[in-house]
Amino acid sequence: MSDTIIHRLRSLPLQDRRLVIILAATALVALLIGLAGGVLTALVRAGFLPALPESGYRFLTVHGVSAFFYWLYFAQAALLLGFAAAERGNGGDKVGLARRWLSVLGAIAMVLGFVLGLYASVIGSPPLYDGNVELLADEPMTVLVFSLGYALLGLGLILVPATAIATLLPSLGRGRRRSLDALGFALLAWSGFLIVTGFAAIHAFLPALLWALGLGDFPVGQETGWHILFHNLHYLPLMATVLVWYILMQVLTGAKSVFGARFSKLVFSLYLVFVPPTSLYHMFLDPGLPEYVKVAGSALSLFVSVPTLTAFLVIVASLEVHARASGATGLFGWLRKLPWQHPATTAASLAVVNMMFGIALAFVLIQEKMAPLLSDTFFVPGYFHFFTVGTVSLSLLAGLTVLLPELTGRELRWPGLLRSLPWVASTGLLVFGSAGVAAGYMGVPRRVMDVTYGGEAPAVWSTLMALVGVGGTVMALSLLLYAATVLASVFGRQRAAGVSSFALVEWANLPVGRNAAWTGPLSILVIAAAMYGFTVLGFELLQAVPVAAAGAMGH
Repeated sequence: MSDTIIHRLRSLPLQDRRLVIILAATALVALLIGLAGGVLTALVRAGFLPALPESGYRFLTVHGVSAFFYWLYFAQAALLLGFAAAERGNGGDKVGLARRWLSVLGAIAMVLGFVLGLYASVIGSPPLYDGNVELLADEPMTVLVFSLGYALLGLGLILVPATAIATLLPSLGRGRRRSLDALGFALLAWSGFLIVTGFAAIHAFLPALLWALGLGDFPVGQETGWHILFHNLHYLPLMATVLVWYILMQVLTGAKSVFGARFSKLVFSLYLVFVPPTSLYHMFLDPGLPEYVKVAGSALSLFVSVPTLTAFLVIVASLEVHARASGATGLFGWLRKLPWQHPATTAASLAVVNMMFGIALAFVLIQEKMAPLLSDTFFVPGYFHFFTVGTVSLSLLAGLTVLLPELTGRELRWPGLLRSLPWVASTGLLVFGSAGVAAGYMGVPRRVMDVTYGGEAPAVWSTLMALVGVGGTVMALSLLLYAATVLASVFGRQRAAGVSSFALVEWANLPVGRNAAWTGPLSILVIAAAMYGFTVLGFELLQAVPVAAAGAMGH
C-alpha cells in the first residue's frame, strides 16, 4: 500500500490508537450531553417546556460547558494527536507519538475538568459557561469546583499539544527532510495555538480558584481574562476546521493544494498574525474603553476572517481544478465529481455553506456602532451557531468519521444515515439562526428565559422564539443522532484486513494544466454582498426598535 495518511493511521502503535480513540469517544459523549442540554434550553426559551428560570440556566450551563468547551477541545485533541502521529511517518520516521505520557496526563486532566464542570452545573446556582465569579460571590464552593475544572482543561490543552510538538519536530534535521510539509506545519501551528489557549484558560480562572480557596483576593478583573480566553476559544476551532478540510481533501481525493506547500504554510501562519490582536471587539460594551481603542478594534476586526477565507479559497480552488482535470464541466459540474459516497464529504461541504452565513453575520456584530445594539440580544446565539454547530461541529464530526474507522479497524455504521443527517441539521440551523438573528434585530434579550415579560413584550418575540425552539430541536436531535452513530461505530463490525472503509477519488497525479476555478471567488463576492445587506437591514430595523444597550461587556 502506498504511503498515505490512511496507511499511516492504520500503522499506529496500539497504545497510540487507544489514546486517540478514548479522546474521540469522550468528545462524542461531551457532544451528546451538550446537545441534550441544548434541546432542553431551546424548549424552555420557546415556552414549550414549563420550567423555572433557574432550570433553564442550568440546562444552558450544561449545554455551554459540554458542547462549547469540552466537545470542541476533546475532538481537537483527538484529531491533532491522530494526524500528528501519522504525519511523523511522512518524514521517514516510524509512525507514532513521542512523549505519549504528556498527552496521557493531559487527557486525564481534561476528563477530570469535564466531570468537575458538569458537577458545578448542578451543585449550586448555575454558573453559565463563563462562571462569572461576581454572580457567585456567595457560593465559593461552586466557584472552586467550576474554576478548577477549567484550570484542568487549560492544563490538558498545554500537555496534549506538547506531545504533538514532540512528535512532529524530531523528524527534522536527520537527513530525511529539511522542513515540514504544509500539513506538518499546520499541525505544529495548531499545537501552539492550543497551548496559548490553555495558558489563557488558567490565567482567566486561576484567580477565582485561589479566591475560593481563601488564598487570594476577589478577582474583580475576571472579565478581561475571560475575553482573551473567549476570543481564542472562538477562533481556534475555525483553524481546526480548515485543517480538517485540508486533511479531508488529501484523504478523500488524493489532491493537494495547487498553490504549493509554501503558500499553504503562509495561510496557516495568518491565524497567529490576525487572530490575537482582534480580541478588542469582545470589549466594545465596556463603558471605560477609549474611543480610539474602539476604532482600532473595528479596523482590526475586518482582518479576523482573512485566514479562514484564504484557506477556503485554497481548498475549494484546488478541488475544483482537480475535478475539472478529471473531466468536470460547467460552473458547478465539478461538485458532482466529489466523493459523496463518504459521509465526511456531505458534512464538510455543508460546513462550508454554513460558514458563509456565519461570516456574513459576524461582520455585522464586530462593527463598533452595531455591537452595543446587538451584543446583548439573541442575535449573538443566532449567528454564533452557524459557526459552532454548522461549521466547526460538522467539520470535526467529518474528521472523526475518517479517523475512527482507520484506528479501530471497524466499519462506519449506517453511512447512508450519516450522509443525510447534515442536511437535516443544517435545515434546523437555518430556521434557528434566521429566527435568532431576526429576534436580535427585534431586541429579544439573549440571557432571559421567559421573553414574554408577563404579556408586556411584543407578540412577535414569542413567535420568533418558538421558531428558535423548533429549529434548535431539529438541529440538536440530528447532531445527537450523528454523534451517537459515530460513537457506535467504535464498537461496530470488524472490517476485513486490507479493506478500505471508503473508495478514494484518485486525483493525486492528475495534470491540472490551466483549468480555471471560479467557485471560490464567486463565493467571496456573495459573502461580501451578504455582509453589506445584513448590516443595512440591521440599521434600518434597529432605528425602529427601542433597544437598550445594557451590558456585560460583550460575549
